[in-house]
Parts: sequence; C-alpha cells; structure tokens
Amino acid sequence: MLHRAPMGALATVSDGQPFINSNLFVFDEAANAIYMHTAQAGRTRSNVEGDRRCCFSISEMGRLLPADTALGMSVEYAGVTVFGTITVVASAEEQERALYLLLAKYFGHLRPGEDYAPIVPEELARTAVYRIAIEEWSGKRKEEAADFPG
Repeated sequence: MLHRAPMGALATVSDGQPFINSNLFVFDEAANAIYMHTAQAGRTRSNVEGDRRCCFSISEMGRLLPADTALGMSVEYAGVTVFGTITVVASAEEQERALYLLLAKYFGHLRPGEDYAPIVPEELARTAVYRIAIEEWSGKRKEEAADFPG
C-alpha cells in the first residue's frame, strides 16, 4: 500500500539559477514554519547558505473528472505555495524536535525507544535540518461533490 501523504518541492537559488527538489516535510503550526532535512553536504545546503530566499510547494491530486469535451476534462487537486526564508537549524534541541515531528508525521504508528532507536548526536551530525520561516502563502483547490462521476 502506498503512503499518500504529500511531498513538498523546495525551490532555492544558486547564482540566479533556480533549483528544485522534492522533500519530506512537516508544518509546525505553533512556529509558523516548515521543517525538512537533507544530508549535511550537497546542493540544497550550499544554495541555502548562499541565498536564504525560497519557495516551497505542496500539492495533492484527487479524482480524474471526465467530461464530454477535451476542454471540460479536469482533475481534483489541492495545493499550497509558501514564500519565505530558509535557514539551517543550528540548535541540536530544535533539530531533534523537528526530526521527531517528521517521524511522527510519516511513521506515526511507530514509537522511538520501542519500535526504533531514538535519535543520537552522531545522527544529528550527519543531517542538515532546515526551517522555512513562512512570510506568505497562497493556496488553490478544486473538489467536486462525492457523487460526481469521476
């Protein structure tokens, strides 16, 4: 069975060139921030260190919506685009909190210390955790009635 939680796409900039890659993410409503992680070294990390501006997009596709004409064909969808600034989280405490939020989102049925070993400092040293401070966002959705013939 596929897990259907949406992934996000992080857009950063390097020397004026856009760069986009897919990431698992978690939204922390209390902090009005999005967290994600990558390896310590790589293009995302170097882009973030060079230019903190970013854009993050999350989308989900629903049912196909057939119609009698090509123009009328459509699909259900929902999406959000976030604009903000991204930083590498320096505090080990915040890194660990963000990683546990990610684990709870994608592996909520598993418990640290019971189903898997808790996060240790050596793992934090190998991981770059990012926080997007949300400055503005925009969303769009199309959804039909449940009985729509899709």
